[in-house]
Order: sequence, then C-alpha cells, then structure tokens
Amino acid sequence: MSELPWYNKGLFSSLNLRQKTILTIALTALVLAVIFICGYLIDANLPTNFAIKMKPPSFEHPFGTDWMGRDMFIRTLKGLSLSIMIGLGASIISSIIATILAFIASFNDYCDSVVSWLIDLFASVPHILLIMMISIGLGKGAFGVTMAVAFTHWVNLTRVLRAEVMQINTSEYVALSKRFGKGKLWIAKEHILPLVLSQIFVGTLLVFPHAIMHESSVTFLGFGLSPHEPAIGIILSESMSYLAMGAWWLAFFPGVALLIVVLLFDIIGDNLKRLVDPSQAND
Repeated sequence: MSELPWYNKGLFSSLNLRQKTILTIALTALVLAVIFICGYLIDANLPTNFAIKMKPPSFEHPFGTDWMGRDMFIRTLKGLSLSIMIGLGASIISSIIATILAFIASFNDYCDSVVSWLIDLFASVPHILLIMMISIGLGKGAFGVTMAVAFTHWVNLTRVLRAEVMQINTSEYVALSKRFGKGKLWIAKEHILPLVLSQIFVGTLLVFPHAIMHESSVTFLGFGLSPHEPAIGIILSESMSYLAMGAWWLAFFPGVALLIVVLLFDIIGDNLKRLVDPSQAND
C-alpha cells in the first residue's frame, strides 16, 4: 500500500488540523492557569524595601522595582491574577444574562421587541461610561467592577444567541414537539439549550479579553478597584507620575503582560470557535 487514497489523506489532514487546534488551546490555557495560580498564591501585602526603590530591570528583579522597592514582576503577576478573576466572574454573569434574554426573546413577538429594545439601548451607550456609572453606583471595588463589566458585555452575545434560537424555533422538530403538546420550557430545555451550549461557551471566552481590558481601563481612570488593590489598572495609573523621571519599566512590563493575557484569551476563543463551527474548520 504505497499511497493512501485521496479521501484518507483528507481525513488525516483534518485530524491533524484538529489536533493542532486542541493542542494550541491546551497550551494557552495552561499558561493562563499558571499565571492565575502563581498570582493567587502571592500575598497581597508585598514587602517594601526603600533601599532598592526605582531600580531598573535586572536579573534579580526582571521587571524592576517601584517607588517603594516592591518587585514589579510579583506585582504584575498579582495584578494579572486579579484581572483574570474579575474577567471570569464578569464573563460568566454576562453569558447568563445573554442566555436568559435570548430565550425570553423566543417566547413571543412582544418579548422579542423588548429584548431588541434593550440591546439597542445598551449598545448606544459607550461601554466605559456605562461601566463607570454602574461601578460607582455599586460602591466600586471588585464587586462593583465585576457587575459593571458583566452588565455591559452581554449585548453582542445576546444578538448571536437570539438569532440562533430564532433559527432553531423554525425547525421541523420544534414544530413537531409543539404539535405533541410540549411547552416552551420543555422545548427550550430539550431542543434549544443543547444546540446553543457551544455558542454560549465560546461567547463566554470571547467576552473575557474585553472584560479584562475594560476593568483595567476603568481602574486606571480611578472608577474601579481600590488603590490598595494590586490591579494592573492601579499599577499603570501610579506609574504615570514616574514616567517623566525615566522609570519606563513601571508602565511597560505591566502593560505588555496585560496585552499578552488578552491575546491568549483571544487565541483560545478563536480556536474553540474553529472546533465548534464546521464552516471555519479550514480557516
């Protein structure tokens, strides 16, 4: 058997592509898990040493030290861990809101009109402004920021899920279930939910990077986490006072680290989308 048939070649080719996608997701998730666990295990009250304050990057302190002699590498890890935790909570709550609204929209035309109006209303207000208002209203802090980000990032996922649910509702097996007297809740649980679970999961992951960036942005502007929290937004905000003194490392490394984490979440989301969406399998 010198040569595989053409269909076997295609089969092995698709399997290899799938394996590469799964491996990429696993490695990226591993890196994010290591960052989160390492940051979570670090004590929030980092030791200070004014004898080594404002030191540039070195082998002992790869990210340098700040104005209190704290290691910027450790502070950045702790800040990234906090951002990931807030992003996780915000994206899960946001996905729950999107799922509930998408199912409510499928009940009847009136419910669909109300959900569409809510989508247009929230989409018309800038995210940052709405996040700041909700965060202030809830007392800021980790809870306020998490809820603010969650209540502003459900719009796009709701649009996708609403369209998917509407399409499923027009299918023959749903019409057949209605003829047999099955209720809307039974149809939603047995027919619709299993088919949209993959969309919900991927949508949750794709909300992650937006949630992290907006959390850091609001915190940087002073409307998010407390100044005592080791958040990336706080670190970047504090570094602005020292950039003119040449302490570039205070903003550069935390900013790059945040960008890398956001890109890692994007990689996971895009590759998962390829796995669950056959139309993108060969992209």
